[in-house]
Amino acid sequence: MQTTTTEPATGELDASRLTHLVGYAASRAAIEMRKVFTHHMAALDLKIVDFSILMLVAANPEVNQKRIGQALDISAPNMAVTLDRLVERGWVQRVRSDKDRRAQHIHLTAKGRDVVQRAEKISLTMEDSALRVLSAAERALLIELLLKVVGGGPAAR
Repeated sequence: MQTTTTEPATGELDASRLTHLVGYAASRAAIEMRKVFTHHMAALDLKIVDFSILMLVAANPEVNQKRIGQALDISAPNMAVTLDRLVERGWVQRVRSDKDRRAQHIHLTAKGRDVVQRAEKISLTMEDSALRVLSAAERALLIELLLKVVGGGPAAR
C-alpha cells in the first residue's frame, strides 16, 4: 500500500516543523534582507561585510583590524583579506598609531568617506518595502529583540 502526502494548495511546502524555531525564522528573514541589500547596494558594488566594516570605521576613529573582526565575528585571516580588498578599492588605509608604532588603525580615505555617505543614504530606506508588513513600533522592537539575542543591547536611535 502506497501512502501519499499532500502539499498545501498553494504549492508551498509544509514548514510547520520549522516555524517554531527562532533560528529558522531569523535565517529566512536574513536571506530576504540580504537580497534587499544586494539589490540596493549593487550600484556601489558593496558587499554586506564591506558595508559593515566601512560603517564601523566611520563611527569609530582609531579602530584597529582586531576590534572590527571581533565586532563582526570575522576571523583574523579573513579580516586581513577583506581589508586588503578595501585598501585595493581605495576605501580604507592602514595607518600606524602615533601612540604605539606597532599598532595600525583603519582609516577611511576620501573615496571611502564618499562611499560611506552614499551607502548610508541608501541604507536609510532600503529595507522599507521588505518590512512594510511591520509597523514602525514592530520594526523597532524586532531590531531590539534581535540585538538582545546577539548580546548587542538596544539599538542606537
